[in-house]
Amino acid sequence: MKKDRKNGHLPFLGKYDLRDEKQLVKLGKWAIFITLILLEALIILNHLTAFTKSDGWKMLFTILIVEGAVTLMETFKLFVLPEGKVRTSVYIFDALATFGFTFITTPTYATIVYMLILTSFYFDIKRLRPAVVLFAFTEAIYIACKMVQSYVLAEKASLLGVLTSTFGTMFALFVHFIVVEVALNFYRQYIKLDNALRELDESKRELEKAYAVVAEVTALEERQRIAKDIHDTAGHSLTTVIMQTEVAKRIIDDSPAEAKQKIISANLQAKHALEELRDSVHLLSGNTESKTLKTALEDIIHESTDGTGIVIRSNIEDITVSPTKARFLCNSLKEGIANGLRHGGATAFWFELVKEGNLLQFVLSDNGKGVELEKWTLGFGLTGMQNRARALGGGVAFASEADEGLEIRITVPADGKERE
Repeated sequence: MKKDRKNGHLPFLGKYDLRDEKQLVKLGKWAIFITLILLEALIILNHLTAFTKSDGWKMLFTILIVEGAVTLMETFKLFVLPEGKVRTSVYIFDALATFGFTFITTPTYATIVYMLILTSFYFDIKRLRPAVVLFAFTEAIYIACKMVQSYVLAEKASLLGVLTSTFGTMFALFVHFIVVEVALNFYRQYIKLDNALRELDESKRELEKAYAVVAEVTALEERQRIAKDIHDTAGHSLTTVIMQTEVAKRIIDDSPAEAKQKIISANLQAKHALEELRDSVHLLSGNTESKTLKTALEDIIHESTDGTGIVIRSNIEDITVSPTKARFLCNSLKEGIANGLRHGGATAFWFELVKEGNLLQFVLSDNGKGVELEKWTLGFGLTGMQNRARALGGGVAFASEADEGLEIRITVPADGKERE
């Protein structure tokens, strides 16, 4: 028997799927019916020698009547009555008609016929209790029929004698009951397990499809986020570089010192923009650097002070955070330094990143000219910093006085619970 790989069926005789209980029952009923017809033919052949006697036609007529009644009842029961319906009255008639064979043929034939009939009943009943009740009922009918047969044949056997003589048949019916019930229950459990496995396979396929979709959407969202970062950070930095160099070009003759400050600021902003572009390219290509947050922040400070004359003192704790928070903190440091140079004319900074409880405290202060907070309007970079901090579950606060520089204080959760 070959498995149909396309639909997962186990075809039998090119028509029946043995994984479908209804089709299996249908096949079983046809097998029972055909076996019954063949058995009845054997009973007739077994009595052919008796037909040559003067009363042989009576025996033939009796056998045909009994077999016809049993065949008609089985046909009606197997192929006409609705499936699954308890047909107790039909089986009572079957018991009486079948044990009528005990008067016209050998007990072996009668027992086999009734085993076939009982098998069809066991197919219909999916609970054990009704099957047990029917089995006990058939045993009682068999004993009663043997008692009647004993009196009809004037043997007048006692109940004990009948029980003794019929023990083999009753035991055969018992074994038949056990074998059929065990086989059917094993088959039904197998079908349940097979269906559960197929449902599990189907669920697995659906989950794999959903995972593929989620992975694709996640990758697309990540690309969009990186594109937005490039636009918001590198794009903003390059715009600032252009503006700073344009201003420096106009004032270089009248204010060389101020023009130099503008060029230094533009140079630093260009470095930051280049670094941001490199980070974005690494993310898009799937490569991530293994450097710690502390190392990344120290690299930014080194880039900002190298060849610019700017002084940045720092206190940075070695803290592990998610990649999202790390990018935010690094970009915030770049933006804060560039903002202090560009707008405040700062030449020195103090930076600190420490963990206090479940919070990260980011502090950046400068010695620039400061601002009047009541009249101050946040620019593009600092506004983006505020929005991103809120998205991470934190916030940004500014402190400043005229000629006292500006302090940026960022607070974000340190436990990794963030809103992307």
